[in-house]
Amino acid sequence: MPLRLFEALFGGPARTRVILLFSGVFAMGSADLGMLGALARELEDAFRISHTQLGLLATMSSGVGALAAIPMGALADHVTRVRLLIYTIILWSVALLVGGAAQSYLWLLLSRLALGGAIAAGGPLLASLTGDLIPADERAKVYGWILSGEMIGAGIGLIVGGNIGAAVSWRYGFWLLGLLGLGLAVALYRWLPEPARGGASRLPPGAREIPLAAPVRMRGNPLAVPHDTGGANVLRQAWRSLGGAIAYILRIPTIRILIAASSAGYFFFAGLRTFSVVFVQSWSGVNMRELTGLVVAVGAGALAGTVLGGRLADRLLHSGHPNARIMVPAVAYTATALLFAPGLASASAAFALPLLILGAAMLGAANPPLDAARLDIVTPWLWGRAESARTVLSLTAQALGPVCFGLVADTLAGRGATSRTTSLRDAFLIMLVPLLANGLIMLSARHTYLTDKEAAHRAGATECAPAVD
Repeated sequence: MPLRLFEALFGGPARTRVILLFSGVFAMGSADLGMLGALARELEDAFRISHTQLGLLATMSSGVGALAAIPMGALADHVTRVRLLIYTIILWSVALLVGGAAQSYLWLLLSRLALGGAIAAGGPLLASLTGDLIPADERAKVYGWILSGEMIGAGIGLIVGGNIGAAVSWRYGFWLLGLLGLGLAVALYRWLPEPARGGASRLPPGAREIPLAAPVRMRGNPLAVPHDTGGANVLRQAWRSLGGAIAYILRIPTIRILIAASSAGYFFFAGLRTFSVVFVQSWSGVNMRELTGLVVAVGAGALAGTVLGGRLADRLLHSGHPNARIMVPAVAYTATALLFAPGLASASAAFALPLLILGAAMLGAANPPLDAARLDIVTPWLWGRAESARTVLSLTAQALGPVCFGLVADTLAGRGATSRTTSLRDAFLIMLVPLLANGLIMLSARHTYLTDKEAAHRAGATECAPAVD
C-alpha cells in the first residue's frame, strides 16, 4: 500500500524508483553530516577537541570532494553513470565503517578523506541522470522530491545519531550508516538501469519501466570528443575535454550567479547541520526527547519547503512567469535570513520554534528550482561537467561552513566576554548576513536567465540524433 501511494504521488512505478533511489543517495550524504552534528558532544569529549576541530571533520570530506568534483563531472559525461555511482557509494560506506573504529582524532579525520570521492560523484552523476530521465517542464517539482532526501537524511542523522550516542556509543552511528550505504548500492544495482543520454529515456507520467534506447549524439556540441569503449581512452577523452568545457560553462552569465547562490545556501546549511544540536542543548537546556521533537518539527518544515518550492516554481512557470525558477530561490533565501535571525536570538523555544520551522522551509524551497534552472541553461552533453563546476564551489562552501562557524564561535568565546554557548549563537547570527545578501544577488539572474535558456535550446539541448560509429 505505501508503494502504491508513492506511485500515485510521483507519477508511476518508474518515476517512483528513480525518485526514491536518488533521494536515498542524497539522504546518505546528509545523514552523515547530520549524525556528525548529533554526536558533536560525544566526539568532543571522546577526543578532547574544540568546536573548530569538530568542524574540520565535516570540512575534510567536503574539501576532498571539492577537489574530486571536476574529474568526476568529466567522467559523468563519458562513462556509465549508474556503475560509477555504485562504486563511489561502496567507497563511502567502507570509509564510514573504518571511521567508526577510530582510536584517535587523526584516524577519524583521515577516514573522512575517502568520503570526499563519493560526495563529489553524487552531484554530477545525479544531475546528469535526472536531466535524461525527467522532462524539462517537471524538473523543479521532481527535484523537490529528490532533494527531500537531503532534509530527511539530515533529520535521521540528527535524531538517530543523538539517540545512539546517548544510549550506546557514537561508533554505532557510523557503522549503521555504513551498512545502510551498502544496502543502497545493492538497490541501485538491481533497480536502476543506465538511461540513454539526450532524452530518449525520459519518463512520462505513468511509465512502468525506464526505456533502454539506442545511444544518441546531441547536435551542436562544439566540445565533442570521439567515443571509445576503452577505459584508459575514456579517461583521456574526459580529461582533454575538461578545460574547454568548464570555460564554456562559466562563460554563461546565469550559471555563475546560480552556482554562487547555491554555494552560499549550502555554506549556511552545513554549519547549521553541524552545530545545531550542541547549540540547542546548551542554549535552551532541552533534554534528548525534547530535542528530538524540535528536530522533527524543523525538519518537517524543511522537507515541506523543499517539496513545495519545486512545485511552486513549476506552477508559476506554467502560469506565464518564465523567471519563476529564479524568483522563488531569491525570495526564499532572503526570507530564510529574516526568519532565522529572531529565532536564533531568542532563548524561548516557544517563540523560536515557529520562526525556525518557517526559516527551514524557506531554505529548503530554494534548491529545487535552482537545480532545475541550471539544467535549463546548459546543454545535455555538458550536464555532468556543469554540475561538477557547481559541486566544486558547493562542497568548498560546505567544507568552509562548519570550520568557519567553529572558528567564529571559538574566537568570540576566547575573548572572555561571552560563554561558548553565547558565542555559538552569535556565530549563527553573523553567518546569516551572507545568506541575506545571497537572496538579493539572485535577483540579478532574472536579466540573463531567459537569454541563456534560449541559447542552450538553440545549441541542441532538446535535439538528438542516432549515434554514428
